[in-house]
Amino acid sequence: MAWTGDRLPARYWRLWWAGAVDSVGNGALVTALPLLAVTLTADPRLVSLVTAASFVPWLLFALPAGAVVDRYSRIGVMRSAQVFQAVVVTALAVLAAAGAVDVVTLIVGAFLVGVGQVGFGIASQSVVPEIVEHRQLARANARQYLAATVGQGFVGPPVGSLLFGLAIALPFGLDGVALVLSALLLTRLRGGSRARGSAGSARPAVLEGLRWLVGHRLLRTLALLLGVNTFCFQLGNVTLVLLATGELGVGAAGYGVLLAVAAVGSVLGGLLAARLGTVLGQIPALVAALGVNAVVFVLLGLSPDAWVLAALLALSGLATAVWNVLTVTLRQELVPLALLGRVNSVYRLLGWGLIPLGALAGGLIAHEIGVRAGYPVAGVLRAVALVVSLPLLLRAHGRS
Repeated sequence: MAWTGDRLPARYWRLWWAGAVDSVGNGALVTALPLLAVTLTADPRLVSLVTAASFVPWLLFALPAGAVVDRYSRIGVMRSAQVFQAVVVTALAVLAAAGAVDVVTLIVGAFLVGVGQVGFGIASQSVVPEIVEHRQLARANARQYLAATVGQGFVGPPVGSLLFGLAIALPFGLDGVALVLSALLLTRLRGGSRARGSAGSARPAVLEGLRWLVGHRLLRTLALLLGVNTFCFQLGNVTLVLLATGELGVGAAGYGVLLAVAAVGSVLGGLLAARLGTVLGQIPALVAALGVNAVVFVLLGLSPDAWVLAALLALSGLATAVWNVLTVTLRQELVPLALLGRVNSVYRLLGWGLIPLGALAGGLIAHEIGVRAGYPVAGVLRAVALVVSLPLLLRAHGRS
């Protein structure tokens, strides 16, 4: 995968802008949801349920969504998903403005937003190889990851927390506007037209993608590793808002700033990922990213103040960015285009399906032991997963 200076096509940049606008709104939303949750309850189990609800749709809908993405226009699926989410968050904004929000409402709203994110997420990763050349995939993915990081890490959280301080409904309204703008940008995008998936029942199509991934040892291993690591990520981070605003004394506005400082690492990781994959090799770079995150998560539980916490979160973000960019690129390089939506859906099911379980486990651990306890537990689990998978990853590197 050579580093190239070839310019990415104009169609790609329209896709990029649609994702970038969406990321700003999403950053505001994911900051406002836990902030609103902790004003309604101090029980970490209920706070964790709000987070878990947004990821449950990956367990329920990822596989059929992959079949839809391979059968219909991938751009059309993305646009429909944005419109659906816009309706949901606008309803949340209206309810918040009326003072009619409770924890159950937040859980339902987070779940419905998650449904839209399943379709948008699978389609957006699957459409990139239709828009850019094969040799440009790593750079295209890195640019998209940077846009997501800046929106969700730098712009969205501070703006969302600031708006939340002014009026609870405002960050939800901002996300609704961002989703509508994203859908309008996608309306003008050509490409990703009707895909090559088979007509008829979705079940055989889903099974075809499942068999392909199960039969590919490297991607199967990476999918399982992703599942363990996203479980651990959520296990530790689900009570981050309680650690920051409670034990470390960070206010609502400061919480958004904390997330923005932490996002510095994700930006650096997005900038460096493609080059690290070229210089070190994709597999060694992935192993290094996994090792760094295992150590960092143990240290996160020992953070004495918000600045140390932010620095460690930034280092974790760097490692996570390298992992995400390189694994997405590997899938796009190795999976046949006609199967990409379905294979992505199985991969994301394995990778993201454990997130709600991690959130619930983190909430229970925080309730029984303390809000810091989830981080070292997650770090140890990450280290064990890396040690178990290391021989296979090294063999894959030797064959590459």
